[in-house]
Amino acid sequence: MNYNKHPQLIVICGATATGKSGLALELAQRLNTVILSADSRQVYREFDIGTAKPSVAERQLVPHYLIDICAPTETLTVADYQEQAQELITSLHSPLLLVGGTGLYIKAIVRGLKIPRVAPNENLRSQLSGLGQTQCYSFLQQVDPIAAEKIHPHDQVRTLRALEVFYITGRPISEQQGENPPNYPILQIGLQCQDADALTRRITQRTEMMVTAGLIEEVKTLVDKYSWDLPLLDTLGYREMKHYLAGDISLSEAKALTVVHTRQFAKRQRTWFRAYPDIQWFDADRPDLVDQVWQRVQEFRDNISMNLS
Repeated sequence: MNYNKHPQLIVICGATATGKSGLALELAQRLNTVILSADSRQVYREFDIGTAKPSVAERQLVPHYLIDICAPTETLTVADYQEQAQELITSLHSPLLLVGGTGLYIKAIVRGLKIPRVAPNENLRSQLSGLGQTQCYSFLQQVDPIAAEKIHPHDQVRTLRALEVFYITGRPISEQQGENPPNYPILQIGLQCQDADALTRRITQRTEMMVTAGLIEEVKTLVDKYSWDLPLLDTLGYREMKHYLAGDISLSEAKALTVVHTRQFAKRQRTWFRAYPDIQWFDADRPDLVDQVWQRVQEFRDNISMNLS
């Protein structure tokens, strides 16, 4: 039986700089398949070096999807991403690789999150923000007490989102959320660095490589084209280099801050992914990593074959 005709998904996730892309390229070639990106910044065109976007050569070697699908001035919502990813999973040759460190993107796919399709409304958010968080949270307790119980009183972002959904749709966000997991088999592989110093070295090396590859020039081009105020320029790596270009800090300080902030970001990613028991973890620094993961992939596919036969 040809089990390639049935949707199958292999997830490669984990913190930044753990080698997810390199492992995925190797697996994709062995499986003769493609890679779906699960990175919330790689979806944006022109943000290449600072997002560690796969090179042209890598994309020629293995087709990549969900990269460069949105202009820097646009907003791609999680619901937009989920819709496009789900369409690819059901239409492309299986198994597919879903690769990245954006936990919410991955959760949206593997858990089948139900996401209210309500685009951000800046005018409404501005009006609500002007009332203050205390008043907004009080409103939320009145219109959606279930959501209010799950949202911390000081969490302005989630409070505003819940109110936004309610005022636009007329229905509480708690009624529109939930999960509808897909019925196809999923294998989740996580990469982690057991040695904190090893991860720091990886991050430092990658930061230096990005600068050498032209990160500063990339930031300058983006500033010239879109202005200093483009929100994406306030994200990791770009923010620090923007301050360097503005003359606020030296290049060495910008690189050092990038390393520090990347380490902090990696810690938050680890905390997110650690909450999901279905992820099978592998040491990113083990010399036989590819062979060990490949063995697990083969076991996964053999089990599918047995269940379908």
